[in-house]
This record gives sequence, C-alpha cells and structure tokens, in this order.
Amino acid sequence: MPFDPHTTPLSAEEARVLATLLEKSRTVPDSYPLTLNSLASGCNQKTSRDPVMQLGEGQIQEALDNLRRRSLVTEIGGARTSRWEHNFPRGVGVPDQSAVLLGLLMLRGPQTAGELRINSERWHRFADISSVEAFLDELQSRSQEKGGPLVILLPRAPGAREPRWAHLLCGPVDAQALSAASAAGAAPAPDTALTERVAALEAQVAQLRDTLAHVCEQLGVEPPCA
Repeated sequence: MPFDPHTTPLSAEEARVLATLLEKSRTVPDSYPLTLNSLASGCNQKTSRDPVMQLGEGQIQEALDNLRRRSLVTEIGGARTSRWEHNFPRGVGVPDQSAVLLGLLMLRGPQTAGELRINSERWHRFADISSVEAFLDELQSRSQEKGGPLVILLPRAPGAREPRWAHLLCGPVDAQALSAASAAGAAPAPDTALTERVAALEAQVAQLRDTLAHVCEQLGVEPPCA
C-alpha cells in the first residue's frame, strides 16, 4: 500500500532520520549504511539543516523502529554493530529524482526550484530548473490512489522573486503561515553566482565532516561536535 502522509504522517524526528539516511547514501556512499552513532551526527548537523535539531540516540532509535514498521528503512546486522539504510523511493513510491527533492525539503525546509537545484548538486545533477519543476509538479499532482500529493507550492512571499515548495510527508501544512515565516526571515536575494559558490563551499565542508566522522568511527573514538 502506498505511503499516505495524510493518514500516517511522519513525525519531525522520523523525517530527519529518513532524510539523513537518504542524504548520506548519496554524499558519502563509502560509509553507508550508517551506524546509530553516524546517523546521530548527521541528524544533528549545524549546517544544511533547517531547523537544527538535537536528537538523542533513544529518539533516533524510536524513529528508526517506526520507519522500519512502515518499510521505509532496513536494519543490517553486522559483526560489531547494526547499520541502517533507507528504502525511500520504493517505500514512498517515487523515482530517485523525486526522492532527492523530498529529502532536501525535509532537511532544509521550504525552497525554490532554483535553490533545490543548487542544493541537490551532491545528490543528483538536474539538467536545469525546468527538470526540477517537472518532478515537483509530478509530486504535487500525485493521485489519491498513490497516496496523494507529497509537495505543495507556497504563496509567493512579499518581495520574493519565486515561490517556495514545501513537503507534505509530515502531513498537511499551513501554506500561508509557512510563506509568512519565509518572508519574515528572508534576506535580500543573493546573486546566483554567489549562491552557487556558497553552496559549493557548504558541500565541501559537509563532505570533510562526513569523512572525519567515518575515520573516527573506524578508530573507535568520538567525533568532534558537528
């Protein structure tokens, strides 16, 4: 039966855990599937997260157990410790490109199609903004037989150049409230070149952090705070 966020929505913790597994499967495949400790580091990152969260291992384990019951994650037993992997595209019933967009929306909050294209660079390279919009439109027009829409286009905020998209995996959202919140916290729109440079630097920092966490895990030491 397809995943229906309107009848069985994800909690904020479940969404963060699921999206983090999806992110790390694409950005650091050498250290994937993830241990509980690595997953905690990814969930609690201070960068590329909106909102920033501080989840304990107990909360993450509970979220994993709930996601496993919905066939959205799988536990892989190892000689030393268990590891976890997502089953996002099949479990939700979407193609990989759509799963990437949903994962970014869960991790970073509402974004424009242009922002999604830039932020997805390490996950999947979309040809252009039109291809991003095509997948978003498909997610928005998803039939009720498949579980209903998974994204919503928010009203354009005053002064904003483009409207933002939000996911519906945690259930219905107040589009007006989200749009107003985005407008209240919005800074003047940066030029595209600067945005791309900042996104590239953030990607490099995130990759270095993931590599450090992997090395610390192999050495059996605690990684520094994210």
